[in-house]
Amino acid sequence: MKINKQALRRVWEIAVIILLNLLIILAVALPSSLAGGAEDAGEAVEALSQIGSRGDEVRRVQSKLKELGFYTGKVDGIYGTNTRDAVRAFQRSVGITVDGIAGQKTLLFLGLSGGSSGGSTGGYSSSDVQLLAKTISAEARGEPYEGQVAVGAVILNRVEHASFPDTISGVVYQPGAFSAVRDMNWSQPVAASAEKAARDAINGWDPSGGAIYYYNPAKTSNKWMRSRPVIKTIGNHLFCK
Repeated sequence: MKINKQALRRVWEIAVIILLNLLIILAVALPSSLAGGAEDAGEAVEALSQIGSRGDEVRRVQSKLKELGFYTGKVDGIYGTNTRDAVRAFQRSVGITVDGIAGQKTLLFLGLSGGSSGGSTGGYSSSDVQLLAKTISAEARGEPYEGQVAVGAVILNRVEHASFPDTISGVVYQPGAFSAVRDMNWSQPVAASAEKAARDAINGWDPSGGAIYYYNPAKTSNKWMRSRPVIKTIGNHLFCK
């Protein structure tokens, strides 16, 4: 069988042209695709972060800041200057970087990171558990394990008590409630025992006997606190009604 060289060359030329066209299309389309992906990723990172962000997650930040007394505006899901200033005020009050951006650390301190409240231990979110552990670690550093669980139980007892905020973050950041929130202990790493104590408290262990207050008599001169009926003594802390 005789091969038509001219026809074969023509087929080869057409194949080369098609291949070059495909390469040109890919060269044009790929950067656009990557740029679109970067924009999408930017929007995901941007949510809850800075002025211009919008949506349900921004409403959660505004609601939490309003609950804690830092935000007085409308809960409208728009991250404007009022929301930014409220975030700054909150950041300043808990001793973290004051940048007006609700990043992961700020969300953790607000008790908002880690998903919805039903996604973790005992109906609390993972961020609630982390915040509780952080508070236990700061407030009960050096205390026996039972005393660490008792501190966590007091916080949870307050959440359930009509006289206190109904969230862990609301209780922890209630003005004047816990001195460790504003001292050097707050910046220290969370002890492993405190993480376990937080989970034990959430799971129902209450060594405090239902207390809603506690204090160290060697460090507290407050007459009202010292007048509270003592339920139990664990380590250096007196747990009271």
